[in-house]
Amino acid sequence: MSAILEQLSKFGVVPVVVLNEVKDAEPLAKALCEGGLPCAEVTFRTAAAEESIRTMTEKFPEMLVGAGTVLTTEQVDRAVAAGAKFIVSPGFDPEIVDYCLSKEILVLPGCVTPSEVAQGVKRGLKVLKFFPAEQYGGVSTIKAMAAAYVGTKFMPTGGISPKNVKDYLTCDKIFACGGSWMVKGDMIAAGEFDKIKSLTEEAVALVKEVR
Repeated sequence: MSAILEQLSKFGVVPVVVLNEVKDAEPLAKALCEGGLPCAEVTFRTAAAEESIRTMTEKFPEMLVGAGTVLTTEQVDRAVAAGAKFIVSPGFDPEIVDYCLSKEILVLPGCVTPSEVAQGVKRGLKVLKFFPAEQYGGVSTIKAMAAAYVGTKFMPTGGISPKNVKDYLTCDKIFACGGSWMVKGDMIAAGEFDKIKSLTEEAVALVKEVR
């Protein structure tokens, strides 16, 4: 698990992907890899998610693919069977967290309050998702919570864009940022994979400026 966390931290930005069509998984993965960000959190909000994860991990084994918006333990099993290397949930669901820990699956549960962070710390989690980031105070809230939970780092997601990503990444309590600006649904639907590659390259450059 620590090796996966190390990789995610090096990437600095984790593309949060919604795929409605399995056929888009391969060209999207290609664009992300060629753009210098061989990583994706594929949200389990669509029927295409499971097969898309399988396609991405089989066609691009160098990619670090996780499953997002995971709401049940059954989805955990399906995502991992498809090749997901980490699980992300929008909120702190003790059942999902404990299930993943029991199976030694990396899990990044969503937290926005000290009480939720405390539940993660109690279970030995070192990295937690902070979602929705901008709506819950962004960097200032993260800094305030991190002051109490010294060993904890956060992956903010929600409202992250090229305009504010550097503000987040300059904070030493930020592990990485989840973002969808380089993989927007309308670009995927339109087959604008060259544009996705270009935006991905820009995201990588932004991370390098800070780190």
